[in-house]
Amino acid sequence: MSRPSTPPEQSVQIRCPRLGHEINFDYCRQENMGRPCFKILHCWYPYFRVEEYLRQELTEQEFSDLIDKPVKPKVLSLMQAIQDVQKREKKD
Repeated sequence: MSRPSTPPEQSVQIRCPRLGHEINFDYCRQENMGRPCFKILHCWYPYFRVEEYLRQELTEQEFSDLIDKPVKPKVLSLMQAIQDVQKREKKD
C-alpha cells in the first residue's frame, strides 16, 4: 500500500521522540518558531509522503534550511535554554 501525499487528520498522533508524548502533524509543522521541527521528515515518513508535501508547502530556502541545518547535541540545547532563562531572570 502506498503512502498518501497529504498529512493525516488532526486526530492522528505519534509519539514525539523529543517531547516524549503524543503530538499531531500540525504541531511538528510549526514547532520551531513557526517552522517545521528538524525531525519532521524522520518522524512522519512512515505515515505519508512528508518530503513531497513540505517541498510544496515551503520555499526552496525554507526546505533547504530544514534539511541542511546542523543539529545541536542535546546537552548544548539544554545549556542554551538554561542560559536564556538566567538572562531573563536577571532582567526581571
